[in-house]
Amino acid sequence: MRGQEPRSSSSCAACKFMKRRCTLHCLFAPYFRADEPKKFAKVHKVFGASNVTKILNEVPEPQRQDAVNSLVFEAEERLKDPVYGCIGAIASLQDKMFQLQHDLAVAKARLARCSTTRTSYASCSTTTSPFSMLDGDFGMTSLDIFVVDQGCGLTTEFRPHSLP
Repeated sequence: MRGQEPRSSSSCAACKFMKRRCTLHCLFAPYFRADEPKKFAKVHKVFGASNVTKILNEVPEPQRQDAVNSLVFEAEERLKDPVYGCIGAIASLQDKMFQLQHDLAVAKARLARCSTTRTSYASCSTTTSPFSMLDGDFGMTSLDIFVVDQGCGLTTEFRPHSLP
């Protein structure tokens, strides 16, 4: 049991921050070590010590470390972005994921196009633009690429359009 482990005589970061004496049964000590004072300061600034105490008391002991890690992440993100907090970080990561999925679909389309044309690998890889193969450099019509979510995953649709 982690909360009952013997500690050095040093107070935990939470007790130091709140300027109180750290006891053997301190709720914060296993999760806010003395050498990480900023970790508790961030959590305290966003949630307050009383709320953190309530949260930790409600969470089963085996899950407390995960709860503390979550509180620290939320506090850091809330301090970076007071309006959106971790939701802003999640939305940013989702945007990056969708962009990477699109880029992957384009790369797969290009690879498929290279393998279906009767050109050498060198001519496929030395084009000036990564999209020039899809823009008619090989005697084909240009293609618009659409990444479509059909419920079971992303697929790529190719729609030809006339060249200007």
